[in-house]
Amino acid sequence: MVIGLNPRWSARPDNVYVVDAPEQIAPIVAGAISQGKKITVRGGGHCFEDFVYSGDAKVIIDLTNMNRIYYDAATNSIAMETGATLLDVYEKLYQTWGTVIPAGVCYSVGLGGHVAGGGWGWLVRRNGIVVDHLYAVEVVTVNSSGQVKTVLATREANDPNRDLWWAHTGGGGGNFGVITRYFFRSPGATGTDPRKLLPNPPAKVLFNATGWNLNNLTEAQFSRLLINYGSWHAANLSPSSPGRDLACLFQVFHKSNGQIIALTQIDAATPNAQSIMDSFIAHLANGAAPPLFTQTTPMPWLQFMKYTSTANPLANDPTLRAEYKSAFMKQPFTATQAATIYRHFTRSDVSNKNLNLILSPYGGATASVPQADTAIQHRDAAYKALWAAPWSNPADDAVNIAWARQVYYDVYADTGGVPVPNAASDGAYLNYCDADLSDGAWNRSSTPWHGLYYKGAYPRLQQVKLRYDPRNVFRHRQSIQLPS
Repeated sequence: MVIGLNPRWSARPDNVYVVDAPEQIAPIVAGAISQGKKITVRGGGHCFEDFVYSGDAKVIIDLTNMNRIYYDAATNSIAMETGATLLDVYEKLYQTWGTVIPAGVCYSVGLGGHVAGGGWGWLVRRNGIVVDHLYAVEVVTVNSSGQVKTVLATREANDPNRDLWWAHTGGGGGNFGVITRYFFRSPGATGTDPRKLLPNPPAKVLFNATGWNLNNLTEAQFSRLLINYGSWHAANLSPSSPGRDLACLFQVFHKSNGQIIALTQIDAATPNAQSIMDSFIAHLANGAAPPLFTQTTPMPWLQFMKYTSTANPLANDPTLRAEYKSAFMKQPFTATQAATIYRHFTRSDVSNKNLNLILSPYGGATASVPQADTAIQHRDAAYKALWAAPWSNPADDAVNIAWARQVYYDVYADTGGVPVPNAASDGAYLNYCDADLSDGAWNRSSTPWHGLYYKGAYPRLQQVKLRYDPRNVFRHRQSIQLPS
């Protein structure tokens, strides 16, 4: 209760409140304010940094038991309490109404932070990101006089609180108040039948696993795999792309492990689905060594989601410490960048089998939403990159943190060690938060941390902060700052 999924971060709060219902939260917030105690909020506990479990957190509000999912007639939407985990959401939506939201790939992630940060998942190219279906958000806020107020903010054009809704479409958690409930209804959905308010998932997917061994590849062959992944996504960014329904997670492990795996899925009902899949795998392998294996399996959608979200222990193991770095990419890695990645993944001075890089899909339906419509500002990105260094022993902290920092800095050395928004890269992903982006030793660019996460949306987010949290009650090391 005082430690998150990443055991690097722990807290010594005066109180932890495990709440069961939204109405329990406002009195807790009021009590903490009256005593001058810093408040943090736990949803699923997956925060990569110490933004929840920090040394100065005195009151932790734990939303774990707030996990109800139901049809809300008042808003004509599907209401979800923010302690619900993603597997809870997928099962409830599918088994009750036959619907889905395009949320994440890790089963134990909590809805609270995931949605507010602009969460994505396997259906990102088919159905967009999760906030593209967000109708409303309920937030416990604190005004300038310290009064606690629960606000319901919707996307309706005439809603006086619409900016608070907008801020939760990529502005991130821990900034404006305690998020108690999300309400989902897709734009354009009509009627009051809950079965028709959100997208239907694929009835069945084609699921392909294709693999190589890093130790069998030359630098040139390895580089081709990375560049091919990026070039396909850059070419298929458009929502009208024939490959829109295809999504691939591509993961590379350090040579001490050697595994390179591409997990790809496509809606089996997509016209020429198998041909699109085959063409993608061929493009990925073009110019590289033939894969050691490739296998396609038809699978019911919910079974596929359960399998892929629970089969990766690195994403869910609470004993693993970790350091993470991220980038949105518009274009493939350059030959120099790919060679840099190869160099760090074949280093002999580190031997952690868990060191990895994941490339994940973007674009497609995500690119169909105008950038100004949501707070997340990476609609032009084709794919994402996540460098992950998980390890077990605290004695190994320094070597693993150093590896993650150095590979990331070196890949983006031409732009000050970070993926500044330009023609090739597009900043960093807020949900993969990284405190080093605020550190001049590792971010030597002229783009501050908030320019990497929020780009041009930051001033508007600051105005929302000023209106709904003028006392800066809800804060952490990279929270949105009040305007000066």
